[in-house]
Amino acid sequence: MLNTDEFNINLINMSMLEMPEIWVFLIAIIAAFILYKILKTVRRMLINTIVGIVILVIGNLVFDLEIAYGWIVILTCALSGAFGAIVIILLKSLGIAF
Repeated sequence: MLNTDEFNINLINMSMLEMPEIWVFLIAIIAAFILYKILKTVRRMLINTIVGIVILVIGNLVFDLEIAYGWIVILTCALSGAFGAIVIILLKSLGIAF
């Protein structure tokens, strides 16, 4: 039969063993939350980039602007999305750039 001293030592040892598991669980939850935020941002940026390039292609075809799809144009649409595409179309229409 266990006396109270042995029982208390066993309880202390069990609680010490469970602490790393709790920390791992908390770290996993935090990592999952951060990963969710990053992927959500990447998804929005990808959608914005695709919309910008589609607007640029449609504007180029409809208004016959002859905008060359160089790395500056693609990078502007990739970073700015629809706003960047509209700015590129306006600048080309006004004869300022591209």
